[in-house]
Amino acid sequence: MIDSNIVLTGQTIAYTFYVLAIMALMGWFAYKVTRNGSGKEIKPVLFYSFVGFLILIGVSLHIVTHETIPWKAMDLNRAEIKADKEFHITMANHKFQLPSNKLTITKNEKVKFVVESKDLTYGFGLFRSDNSMVFQMQVIPAHNNDILWLFDRPAVYSIRSTEYSGPKGINMIVRDAVEVVE
Repeated sequence: MIDSNIVLTGQTIAYTFYVLAIMALMGWFAYKVTRNGSGKEIKPVLFYSFVGFLILIGVSLHIVTHETIPWKAMDLNRAEIKADKEFHITMANHKFQLPSNKLTITKNEKVKFVVESKDLTYGFGLFRSDNSMVFQMQVIPAHNNDILWLFDRPAVYSIRSTEYSGPKGINMIVRDAVEVVE
């Protein structure tokens, strides 16, 4: 599965260029409208052609973005996918209750994290050693909260709450809680 950092970098570059093109259109329009005495007016066909082009690019970006998300297929077809391993995690009183001190996963296993909150809305996120996020989900009390993920490279991850749950929530970190081995 493609790493989420690569997906995010590609999307950042594409959407940055898109926003710059929109800003160029607005700047050009503002310049042309506010110029005094030029005697030239903006031809509607030129303006609307540029707007149509930006709409086409924007829709294309969304379609490409939809198709490049590597975990999309697994998420859409999760009813038919059987997890190789399942971990049940409980959250209560601003603490994680893990089934063991370290959750060990073998490379290329599909893992289902089933997370339950006993009191507040929390977040459940898996983070790399450089503190970048792999995935996250919101954990709502009295609801089914689970996420399916394919781990395709050895690494060690930390678990953190990614949702504001009051001042005590900042301490909801379990360092090196998940290890993916060969």
